[in-house]
Amino acid sequence: MTKHESLPPPKGPEATPEPSAPAGLGGIALVVVLTGYALSIVDASIVNVALTSISDDLHGGPAALELVVSGYGLTYALGLVLGGRLGDAFGRRRLYAYGLAAFTVTSALCGLAPTIEFLVVARLLQGAAAAMLVPQVLATIQAATVGQARARAIGLYGATAGLGMVIGQILGGLLVSLDIAGIGWRAVFAINVPIGVAALMAVRRVPATRAGTRPRFDPLGTALFGATMVCVLAVVVAGPELGWPLWLWSLLAVAAAGAVALTRVERGLEARGGSPLLSPSVLSHPGMRRGLMAMVPFSAGFGAFLFVYALIAQGHFGFGGLASGGGLAPFAVAFFVVAQFTPRIAAALGSRIVTLGAVVQSASLLLLALVLWLGWPHPSLALVLVGIGFFGAGAALIGPTLFRTILADVPSAQAGMGSGVLVTSQQMATALGATVGGTLYISLDGSLSTVSAAVLVLALLVCSSVTVLMISLKLPDPS
Repeated sequence: MTKHESLPPPKGPEATPEPSAPAGLGGIALVVVLTGYALSIVDASIVNVALTSISDDLHGGPAALELVVSGYGLTYALGLVLGGRLGDAFGRRRLYAYGLAAFTVTSALCGLAPTIEFLVVARLLQGAAAAMLVPQVLATIQAATVGQARARAIGLYGATAGLGMVIGQILGGLLVSLDIAGIGWRAVFAINVPIGVAALMAVRRVPATRAGTRPRFDPLGTALFGATMVCVLAVVVAGPELGWPLWLWSLLAVAAAGAVALTRVERGLEARGGSPLLSPSVLSHPGMRRGLMAMVPFSAGFGAFLFVYALIAQGHFGFGGLASGGGLAPFAVAFFVVAQFTPRIAAALGSRIVTLGAVVQSASLLLLALVLWLGWPHPSLALVLVGIGFFGAGAALIGPTLFRTILADVPSAQAGMGSGVLVTSQQMATALGATVGGTLYISLDGSLSTVSAAVLVLALLVCSSVTVLMISLKLPDPS
């Protein structure tokens, strides 16, 4: 259940039940919440094309530059579930406003950074701010909409998620190339400030919702979840840099033990009537369980595709950041166009829309592999762009539908928690896919020809799409 509130904090610890009908999420309100989400996604990738400029200006070494990129993702992924739970407890609009304000301020700090150490700290804080605001977006959609309005809103959310990383690379390259006002790489952070301020000015248009009864804090569950996440993230982030030493792999055993302990603690707390950080009863719903099973290989394949594409475009063909990002334009266009029709297609096909999307993605990857293999070292640019476009179309059929499926059975009172789990799974899988795909490609490129390495990675991505296809046959209807 949710409650409607004004921005000032409630006087009592308990909230009254929500009205029988949701408040609705008007056009301006939807734009406001999606704007904050878009900023958080874009900033995960926009900095990539500015690293050389940052290194030249702030004299940062490889390790510091790695932290500029991965530090944001670390605090972002670590804080998502807690951010969602805080939104359930204290109000999703309030947490969104606080998170967006913090994100805007930390973006300004990134742009003003006088040293590389200052920039690293500012990026860590920026990721934490994103973790505060992002879970409130899906939670607000879940609590304030029903039926086709919800399907349309989640479709736009999915389009934002898919386009954000691609647009980040294109926009980053453009801003660095233009060197606006002579500020160079600082523009990739400064651009967030006016956008964030504009969204904050309209935040009152967003309906205010929260759980009917404020959930209590779960310190043990939070500590176990944090420790588990840190171990997994350490392997994903530090593995390529350290050369995958044996002691690093041992952290996965620690993470597994932490996950088992977390499960037992949360089940016991829920059985005693407490408020677990991760509710086992909510996570056991077929839609969430199977939807997350499909989300992991889908997101991992997406992350690997984008990363390996960048390695080939910039490494083999010598494209700059702007040209490399421009090559992803067919993905962006196809994703955006198809996402507009996803609710209608889902209404006709049900969960089979995910099956269709997996087939389209598999076909696009096979087309790309064939074009590269037969045309190397000068493959047909037109056919490559067609393959990238179809990959985007498949992603648009899969992503928004999985979002709807995962959240379909989540009660409004726990929408923040459900959103946090969903986005955490998505971000972790994307990072894992980029790491594994990139490491595999670089390793194969060192022992085989570049085209052989690329084709083998594409074959692995086909396996990922086939896995999504198999899982989709048992997905419940997303409606």
